[in-house]
Amino acid sequence: MSILRPGDEKFHYSDGSHKWIPPDPDYDQEVWDEQVRQHKHSHLRNEPPKVRIQRLI
Repeated sequence: MSILRPGDEKFHYSDGSHKWIPPDPDYDQEVWDEQVRQHKHSHLRNEPPKVRIQRLI
């Protein structure tokens, strides 16, 4: 689960999924795509590693 910071709302729908279509139809799609990629990468930088160690008995 990622952490939403102030300002992240413009990149997310209410269900938490990412918006790949720019909010303004005149906005450059390639620029928006790069902003969303960078935003998604910021999620990865802020998440702790998802490693689980299970012990089999």
